[in-house]
Amino acid sequence: MEYIIILPVLLMSVVIHEVSHGLAALWLGDPTAKYMGRLTLNPVKHIDPFGSILLPLILVITQSPFFIAWAKPVPYNPYNLRDQKYGPAAVGAAGPLSNIAIAFVFGFALKVLLILGNVSPEAGNFVFAAFYYIILINLMLAFFNLIPFPPLDGSKLLFALFPIREETKIYLEQYGFILLIPFIIFFSTPIGMLIHSIQAAFFKVVVGI
Repeated sequence: MEYIIILPVLLMSVVIHEVSHGLAALWLGDPTAKYMGRLTLNPVKHIDPFGSILLPLILVITQSPFFIAWAKPVPYNPYNLRDQKYGPAAVGAAGPLSNIAIAFVFGFALKVLLILGNVSPEAGNFVFAAFYYIILINLMLAFFNLIPFPPLDGSKLLFALFPIREETKIYLEQYGFILLIPFIIFFSTPIGMLIHSIQAAFFKVVVGI
């Protein structure tokens, strides 16, 4: 049952994450994502065959202690943004914030359902499992992407807060992904522990379990 829930939830969560970047860019003055047809929840427009389907499936099947997935990045032109200094950071933050918002909505809903006795955390309860994984996956996506390592969203916040040359930013954006994979492998344990602790605290405080 886990595979039936996890993969669709993961796919739609990364789609919402990417669309949120595009909507934030549009709101701040850049219509690139809109003109390229990426402001849609149709997953076909956003699927990265490896990052959205194959890699998550491999990680689920192999019961990996660390989970990662991505969709095709929504394009935007930072030079079109009205706020050149903090605009890119706002666009970058929109994705993780959308995932956190989803986690809170489903977290509060799950708490209400538990109080009313409509769902049970017992094994085999489909509704509880669906809400549980929606919350878990969206928190994972949010806080993993907030790591200040290019090209993750957290790097946009880093660039806004610290004086970094434009040439350096462009270089890191282009080649950061090459360094990201060994970074994830090397720091997978502390990253996984940090995200797990955030997830556990969320369930305790918001859901009450």
